[in-house]
Amino acid sequence: MTSSNDEALVDGFLDALWMERGLSANTLAAYRADLMAYARWLEERAAGLLTGGRDQLMGYLAERVRAGTKPRSTARLLSSLRRFYRYQVREGRLAEDPTALVDSPRVGRPLPDSLSEGEVEALLAAPEVEDTVGRRDRAMLELLYATGLRVSELVALPVAGVNTRQGVVRVTGKGDKQRLVPLGEEATGWLEDYTATARTALLAGRQTPFLFVTARGTGMTRQAFWYRIKTYAAAAGIRKPLSPHTLRHAFATHLVNHGADLRVVQMLLGHSDLSTTQIYTHVARQRLRDLHAEHHPRG
Repeated sequence: MTSSNDEALVDGFLDALWMERGLSANTLAAYRADLMAYARWLEERAAGLLTGGRDQLMGYLAERVRAGTKPRSTARLLSSLRRFYRYQVREGRLAEDPTALVDSPRVGRPLPDSLSEGEVEALLAAPEVEDTVGRRDRAMLELLYATGLRVSELVALPVAGVNTRQGVVRVTGKGDKQRLVPLGEEATGWLEDYTATARTALLAGRQTPFLFVTARGTGMTRQAFWYRIKTYAAAAGIRKPLSPHTLRHAFATHLVNHGADLRVVQMLLGHSDLSTTQIYTHVARQRLRDLHAEHHPRG
């Protein structure tokens, strides 16, 4: 158990964070878990979030490292604590930030899982487009690869969010921020085919605002579509590990490989910070090294 005062401090901070940044419920829950775990540790030592100083913080971090916590988890925890304590200083509850002189652990940024252009083509061709579900899935896969949407953004798309005449999709991303993303001819064609045939058949007279629907006439879920992606990847002979973001990563990686400006890719992906997008320059450089090693006589 933690003191009600510490819990109130954490909840007040999270409310302010949500108002200022519009963070998702999952992100806020992660912040809360980090802060409350530290508050419980402090309470066992007769301290609290406002009374524990730098020495207590360093002791907590050291204990976690000895327990085998990875640098990435420690860096995330420290980021949560920094935001919390900076907020408390700003609100006048603390004179000094105990995290101010604490260095974050160095974390190597992993390259995102992606697919080659040939693998993407095989994945897109996997659904059986003779039936309604296959046509729906082909349209969803084409749209994912054409736009770089998150799967959560894809399944939440309303019919009104797509304009096939202008060839754009209006996406509501993290923090309720909206962006316009071009569709491209291929995705536009499959979307028009889906809405004219498969969607009408799946709905069977029922009404829903969602663009992509199930045979029950309801909107698709992220989990259900992720299962279908894995099924199609297996059918296409793709053996590498996949994630729900695999086609999003392929979209960005292939754009950068073909010379797209990084700031354009940032806008298309809906990244608020360019540093998040810069990982794809590393992907492109890795691809060049791999090609050199494979094809150069002295590679």
